[in-house]
Amino acid sequence: MSIDIIPISGEFVAKVVGIDLSVPLTFEEIEAIERAIWRYGVLIFPNQPISAGEQVRFAESFGPLSTSLQTKILHKVQDRLGNAAITDISNVNSDGNVVGSRDTMALLNIGNMFWHSDASYEHHPYRYGILAAQSVVSWGGHTQFADLRAAYDSLDQRTKALIADLIGVFYSHHTRDQMGFNDSEADRAAFPPVRWPLVRTHAGSGRKVLWIDSKVTEISGMSIPEGRAFVHEMIEHIGQREHVYSHQWTPGDVVMWDNRSVLHRGRRFDLAERREMRRVSTIDDSSSLGVVDTTKEYAA
Repeated sequence: MSIDIIPISGEFVAKVVGIDLSVPLTFEEIEAIERAIWRYGVLIFPNQPISAGEQVRFAESFGPLSTSLQTKILHKVQDRLGNAAITDISNVNSDGNVVGSRDTMALLNIGNMFWHSDASYEHHPYRYGILAAQSVVSWGGHTQFADLRAAYDSLDQRTKALIADLIGVFYSHHTRDQMGFNDSEADRAAFPPVRWPLVRTHAGSGRKVLWIDSKVTEISGMSIPEGRAFVHEMIEHIGQREHVYSHQWTPGDVVMWDNRSVLHRGRRFDLAERREMRRVSTIDDSSSLGVVDTTKEYAA
C-alpha cells in the first residue's frame, strides 16, 4: 500500500490514506507527510486508532516534542496520561469519570474555543500539532481550522501595508483573564508575554501568513483599545467561512496541523458527554522577537 494525499478543499486540508500510524514511518513517508502539511496546512488521517505511545512516536518523526505546557501548568490540574509530551484535551478525570461543568478540566475545553495557535505565546512555539480522538460527543465538538495564508492573501492592500512592520504582544493568560480564571502569580509568570511580527513567512512554503490570534493583547504603534479592536477585526477576517475547515470527529481520527500557518478552535458541545482527545506537539526552530517586561500588567 502506498501513501496517498487527497485534497479536501483546494490548497487547504488534505486526507492521507495508505499509511499505518501504529508502526514506525519510513523516510519516504515522513518526507511525503511533511511536504503535504507545508502545502495543505492540515492533514486528516482517518481510522487510525493509535495508542498514546504510537502517537508520541509518530510525532517524534517530525522533531523534538514540547513538554512545557504539561510540566509548567497542566500537571497541577491532572496528569492521568503520565507523559509530559501528551496534553489531555478531555473532560475526564483521573478516575475515568466525566467532570462537572465547572471543573477545571471542563473549563479548559471552553478556553480552547477561542481562535488560537498553540504556544503562540512561547519564545519557541510549536511547529506541528497532532490530535487523536479517543471518544467523541453526539453533537458539536468539532475542531475548526483557519488558513492564515489565505487570510493574508485576501487582505486589502491598505491593510497589508499597515501591518507590514507591526509587532504584536502575545500573552498566554489574555484569554484566561477574559474567562475569569483566577490564576496564581506563579502560573501567570510561567509564560511571560512575547513579541511577534504580525506578518511572518512560512518556512516550508514561502507564503506569508497573518500572524494574529486571541492571545494578542497589544500591537506596536497603537493604543491598547485600538490594538485590541484591530485584533478582533483581524480574527473575524481569519475566521471567514472561505478560510475555514470544520472537522467532525470520529473515534480513531488523527489530525495533524501546521501551527505556523493555521489557527484552530474547538466548538461547543454538551459538557456532560464524554470527549477524550490526546495532543502531541513538536517544537519549531523559529523564535519570537523577545520576552516583554513582565512587570507590565496584561489583564483583559
